[in-house]
Amino acid sequence: MALFILVHGAGDTGWSWHRLAAVLRERGHEVIAPDLPGDDESLTLTDYADAVVAAADARRGGVVVGHSFGGFTAPIVAERLAADVLVMLAAMIPDPGERPDEWWSNTGFEDAVAAQAARDGGLTGNDDPHIGFYHDVPRALADEAIGRGRAHPSVASTAVPWPLTAWPSIPTRFIVCTEDKFFPPAFLRDLARKRLGIVADEIEGSHCVALSRPEELASMLIAYAQEQQAS
Repeated sequence: MALFILVHGAGDTGWSWHRLAAVLRERGHEVIAPDLPGDDESLTLTDYADAVVAAADARRGGVVVGHSFGGFTAPIVAERLAADVLVMLAAMIPDPGERPDEWWSNTGFEDAVAAQAARDGGLTGNDDPHIGFYHDVPRALADEAIGRGRAHPSVASTAVPWPLTAWPSIPTRFIVCTEDKFFPPAFLRDLARKRLGIVADEIEGSHCVALSRPEELASMLIAYAQEQQAS
């Protein structure tokens, strides 16, 4: 049995992991997928990490997974819990001292989106969330996800520098979603090489692959846990 600690992205709640969590539990694993605090503009990334660590309730180790904006919180959690593996899922990769609100320009995100949108007819970066985020998620489920959106992250969390002075010394994997219409896959592959020095793994699916491909994603995460246990 492995422990999986799942850190959701912007606008989401722990519910965004519910299909993946169900598969992991069916396969005999333990899952913690808390709601990060929302609707409080004074909270910082450290506060978000505190909430995840509190939800872990003194457990240590395990596989910490950060999705999208959760990429700013997951490494902090992984370091504090001495995680066995850190998995970045279609995630923002911060540099030490970088503010989340400057990440977009620092990484060339807008240019990457514009270039990919020119190639795919405007699907990438589309303002319609059914296209930009949930294009392969069943419509009713996508509508529910959109309806659950909330004010997260806070203004403070995006304006304060990322608190870690270096990337955690924890085995790190990165997963690119090949049909991602929010973060262009080529952009994330390049970012993983430049900032983490690793070659990204890939899964077929949208930015919200935990909702659209839970079985396939669960298999990848379990394999990471087993590889680390074997080593």
